[in-house]
Amino acid sequence: MHSSRFSTDVYAQRLQTAAAGAAEAGLAGLVITPGYDLRYLVGSRAQTFERLTALVLPADGSVPTIVVPRLELASLKESAVPDLGVTVRDWVDGENPYQLVADALPDGRLAAVPDGRLAAVPDGRLAAVTDSMPALHLLPLADLLGTVPVLATDVLRRLRMIKDAAEIDALRKAGAAIDRVHARVPEFLVPGRTEADVAADIAEAIVAEGHSEAAFIIVGSGPNGADPHHECSDRELRAGDIVVVDIGGPYEPGYNSDSTRTYSLGEPEPEVARQYAVLQRAQAEAVASIRPGMSAAAVDAVARDVLADEGLAEVFVHRTGHGIGLSVHEEPYIVAGNDLTLEPGMTFSVEPGIYFPGRWGARIEDIVVVTEHGAESVNNRPHELIVVPV
Repeated sequence: MHSSRFSTDVYAQRLQTAAAGAAEAGLAGLVITPGYDLRYLVGSRAQTFERLTALVLPADGSVPTIVVPRLELASLKESAVPDLGVTVRDWVDGENPYQLVADALPDGRLAAVPDGRLAAVPDGRLAAVTDSMPALHLLPLADLLGTVPVLATDVLRRLRMIKDAAEIDALRKAGAAIDRVHARVPEFLVPGRTEADVAADIAEAIVAEGHSEAAFIIVGSGPNGADPHHECSDRELRAGDIVVVDIGGPYEPGYNSDSTRTYSLGEPEPEVARQYAVLQRAQAEAVASIRPGMSAAAVDAVARDVLADEGLAEVFVHRTGHGIGLSVHEEPYIVAGNDLTLEPGMTFSVEPGIYFPGRWGARIEDIVVVTEHGAESVNNRPHELIVVPV
């Protein structure tokens, strides 16, 4: 097995389950262009260009087809999982790839017939497309099919949200790798160095610890830490700074790490230490509360209520977490109003933060896996405000 993929059986089962989901939704099939959905289903890291590449997954259980420009055929074969039993239909400039997609779909959508079976009905081929399909391809496909496709998100959402054992193992390895990077961060936090200097060292460490790249690096020192999505700047670190370090990236086979810890250059002021301790308790209680059957919104409420009880509700300005896997941000989202029921195998961040504009900020983030009885964290570095001697 290629190091960047799971076994062929894993992908074959995903294709089968996705086709069954399309049938249950009454669709003719799924049309998946390059992006995370394609990578999830067949392992391919193909890129989107003006020439159409698409996996066509018929809902009637017939053989899937990959429509691909002949120019891209070699790279597709190199990146996709072999021996999946998928038909590859390459095309050259001058051919109509959208017709090839239509030809690979059943003649009609699937619907229930009187005896309860699902059968094709000839009143239009309603396909579902991945949410990353460019309009460049969506519009001519819709014109040819005679109907605007729907999003495949509803079919694929549960598949991608519930991680299997191989995916969870990949996330554990990614979490351990980013923990090793955080263990080195204090040596980079030297007054007089810029945030950009620190970020460059962290990027090198992320790759050295086994990631294929650094997907994002936030080094928010002093007042920059009050901006949750600050990246890095030429600001020089100073004694007394509180520094937010939020880092992560893909770890083969492409599942992401994402962890935040907050550092203090020298001993923090007493009020900073007190407020940070409240944040630490909010994060810990949110993780401890996680159980199958509770809602995503309920986890958010646990963290938010701890901060609110200490007068910090107004300085917690974002959701408590986001799902993670092949994408850094995916479902489930741990946010007020999301009544989604948590299930074993769901993976997401728990990352409350507090932000004081113009002064400082702090955030604590772990990736957790919902288990049968609670949650397992894949990040295990200390959660305390980490004091760096200066």
